[in-house]
Amino acid sequence: MMRCAGMVMAVVGALLVCLAGSAQAADAIKIAVMDQQAVIERSKAGKAALEEMKAYQATRQKIISADEQELKELEQAIQDPNSKLSEAAKQEKQEQFRGKVEAYQRRLQDFNREVQQKQREMVAEYSKKIADAAQVVAQKEGLIAVLDKGNESMFRIVLYHQPALDVTDLIVKEFDRQQN
Repeated sequence: MMRCAGMVMAVVGALLVCLAGSAQAADAIKIAVMDQQAVIERSKAGKAALEEMKAYQATRQKIISADEQELKELEQAIQDPNSKLSEAAKQEKQEQFRGKVEAYQRRLQDFNREVQQKQREMVAEYSKKIADAAQVVAQKEGLIAVLDKGNESMFRIVLYHQPALDVTDLIVKEFDRQQN
């Protein structure tokens, strides 16, 4: 993450150096900012993708919850003082419990990996589509650059900007237009 942040800062620095050099030649340099996460959250296609992701996660969570319930019931059966299980049967249930715990942990890890992979794929797909929409808006508005301002949960590239520079709403509209 830090190496990626360093690369982003180097790119932004190079962009600013280029802009400073071309500032003398240009009358007005127009740069804008956008919030890529907001585009996903506010656009029709982005909302649908987020709902699909939630449904995907909910399906996995139901399976995990069923596994957890099965483990609780098995553990209670083993620990029940009124149980008439023989010592051999109790040991067999304990072995069964251990095996189910291991299977549960593997499934949980697998599901977490699957969800993370699906999220990465979604981000990659939508980042490209949002970049395309941002390019169209930049060309229409005569912008030389549109920077993603990021948010609190990500690395922030833009620490301050005037609100008038934010073209997120325009990009949401263009993104929706392109997805229809």
